[in-house]
Amino acid sequence: MADFLKNKSQSIIWKMTNIADGDAEFIPLLSSEDEKHMRSEDLPEVLPLLPLRNTVLFPGVVLPITVGRDKSIRLVRDYYNGDKRIGVVTQKDQKEEDPGIKDLHNVGTMAQILKTLQMPDGNTTVIIQGKRSFKIDEFISEEPYFMGRVSPLETSELPEDDPDFSALIATLKETAIQIVKKSPNMPSEAEFALKNIDSPFFLINFISSNLNVGVDQKQELLEMTDVAQRGRKVLENLVRDLQMLELRNQIQNKVRVEMDKQQRDYMLHQQIKTIQEELGDNPHEQAIKELKEKAAKKEWNDNVAEVFDKEMLKLQRMNPVAAEYSIQMNYLDTLVSLPWNTFSKDNLDLKHGRKVLDEDHYGLEKVKERILEYLAVLKLKGDMRSPILCLVGPPGVGKTSLGKSLARSIGRKYVRMSLGGLRDEAEIRGHRKTYIGAMPGRIIQNLKKAKTSNPVFVLDEVDKIIGSNINGDPAAALLEVLDPEQNNTFHDNFLEIDYDLSRIMFVATANNLGTIHPALRDRMEIIDISGYLIEEKLEIAKRHLFPRQLEYHGLKKGQLILPPATVGAVIEQYTRESGVRSLEKQIAKIIRFHARYIAENEPYEKKVTVAALKNILGVPRYVRDNKVAYNQPGVVTGLAWTEVGGEILYVEVSLSRGNGRLSLTGNLGDVMKESATLAFEYLKSNAERLKIHPEIFNYWNVHIHVPEGATPKDGPSAGVTMFSALASMFTQRKVSSDVAMTGEITLRGKVLPVGGIKEKILAAKRVKVKNIILSIDNEKDIKDIPENYVKGLHFEYVANMMEVLDIALESEKVTNPLDLEKPLREKKENDAKNEIKA
Repeated sequence: MADFLKNKSQSIIWKMTNIADGDAEFIPLLSSEDEKHMRSEDLPEVLPLLPLRNTVLFPGVVLPITVGRDKSIRLVRDYYNGDKRIGVVTQKDQKEEDPGIKDLHNVGTMAQILKTLQMPDGNTTVIIQGKRSFKIDEFISEEPYFMGRVSPLETSELPEDDPDFSALIATLKETAIQIVKKSPNMPSEAEFALKNIDSPFFLINFISSNLNVGVDQKQELLEMTDVAQRGRKVLENLVRDLQMLELRNQIQNKVRVEMDKQQRDYMLHQQIKTIQEELGDNPHEQAIKELKEKAAKKEWNDNVAEVFDKEMLKLQRMNPVAAEYSIQMNYLDTLVSLPWNTFSKDNLDLKHGRKVLDEDHYGLEKVKERILEYLAVLKLKGDMRSPILCLVGPPGVGKTSLGKSLARSIGRKYVRMSLGGLRDEAEIRGHRKTYIGAMPGRIIQNLKKAKTSNPVFVLDEVDKIIGSNINGDPAAALLEVLDPEQNNTFHDNFLEIDYDLSRIMFVATANNLGTIHPALRDRMEIIDISGYLIEEKLEIAKRHLFPRQLEYHGLKKGQLILPPATVGAVIEQYTRESGVRSLEKQIAKIIRFHARYIAENEPYEKKVTVAALKNILGVPRYVRDNKVAYNQPGVVTGLAWTEVGGEILYVEVSLSRGNGRLSLTGNLGDVMKESATLAFEYLKSNAERLKIHPEIFNYWNVHIHVPEGATPKDGPSAGVTMFSALASMFTQRKVSSDVAMTGEITLRGKVLPVGGIKEKILAAKRVKVKNIILSIDNEKDIKDIPENYVKGLHFEYVANMMEVLDIALESEKVTNPLDLEKPLREKKENDAKNEIKA
């Protein structure tokens, strides 16, 4: 009963003020005669039932309640102006907003509505007084509010002559008064009221109503028919509350004593500090001594040493209790923890470097050659600024892991910092040390962890930095980091001293060059990493992916065999990527499928066949691009670049009688639509050269469609493909299905070079297309591609669009060609008939 009468609304003597007219009523405490009269009061056979939350009403107790439910408001309104007697029952679930019959307890209290008050906040407060407890025999209705058939809950008579019961009542009153006295926030009238309650029944009910227990426990007290038993139960709770209250007071007194003790301890600590200073055994001095010992071992330049000495002098003058002390200590600790002029020794054995790179990665010859070139120059010169490489390629080709292999090949520490989603410039440059919680930027923090000033530092996902925003521009902050002419004096806001980053070998990775800040892109050496051939993926799976996944899943070599044909089927039918990340996931799935059989000692087939893949991986997800054998004009095979590598792109053209309207479908971007318009206009301007009647275009609607409309397509490289498809349709000469092409076009008929040539060639090889038409300016790109990529392919290099048609279009028209000049003849015949009639 620690919260006994804490709320003044539950005061013993209730004072209710009518806000409207200002009159007031007082409800006195129950006397013994009132209590006997109340217990003998008639109970109606049927009562309206008002559900209560978090409250139990006991007979004789006056209680204010706030009603908000529509049912409750209507019940109070109906009965306040009438009988005023209602039934009050408590909900079982106190969180239920709209209780049903099953949510109500079967025992409640008949109450009389004493007063209703309309509060300023719009709610209605009802003052009720409990009269007699009852039990619900049955519910009659739920609308407009609950109605129930009730009968009295017969309780035992008060054993007034029983000395034990008299002692119980006296103990109850005394214990309650003690709680009131020992509670600091108790209203003054509480003790007065308790002393003046002479009805044992009302005393038990009143204390039960105000006990500091849960609603369910109060409901149990209400349902007890033995008054003496209820009194004993109430006394148990009161004694427990009194003990808790005494314990709480003891703790408060103890805390008060401890506060006094803290002041005493402070004085003693000050004395101890003075004594320690005299004896030379001060923790403050010990910390300073350790910092100086670390600084003595550092090989830093004079400028850093000067700053350290200056800041150390500040620290020595500071009081260790001051807030700035920890900031200064943190700054000096950072200074002595950084690897100033500490470098790991490089392993300049080029054969070892090549061996490590080949062990970890198959292919990627261009990157490996660049790394070996750097090692060779470093070996000859002895010291040079490290290059800043940017590996650009689709996901899963090994860009990030290549940095780890590079570090291992030259014996340097490896550091990786992810830049994806970076939006705060302070992540790069750090915070001013005066700010609370200030720390160096992540560049300096990683060097502190690496404990060397020349690690291989991988800046992952550099193309996914969020640009200029309210927190600055992280990409602009990286300009100093990745500029070989500036990064030897990198300035971190926390350090406030230049740090030399020029010996760090930075390796940035990106999927798309277009989203990298132009100035940042200019500072890096771009190395394109294109997708893998199927043959390369097979070798990677054999050397790296399959053994690694066997180890990850706890299988030993020989417990599962994955033949090349099965891996090839996985690549063709279950992955669609330039890299090998999805391939590794599928291999892991195959291993997990068999791990269950191995773990349960069940028989299984060690050799995974192609036929078994459907049961393990499900129905094939992809059907690789197949060369379409088309026997009609207007269909041409193009080559496109996507983020997952090269793809085949078919362009289809159809004609219908109309007025020369051009329609484009297939989820095309603006640049691609412009290419289609360019191709059509160039075809019309050169119609006579292609032996096409110029007026034909006025009688046919042209529809250009690029299949797979759900996939967005854009870029200029489909220009020659669209022009060839249009020319094929209007000349009725088909294009061989063994020819694929790519190139941008101009209004003057020039064919311009495009990018992604290697990926596009891989796409052509997948569908066994052998003849490829490219711009003459792309010939240099073909020469840079390894011979095994272009083996078996024939390239035609063109400078203008007419050369494309000479190569692509077959010499003869198709069988049963579309009569495109028929509308012209019909017009002439109609004109002649009209002239004769005239």
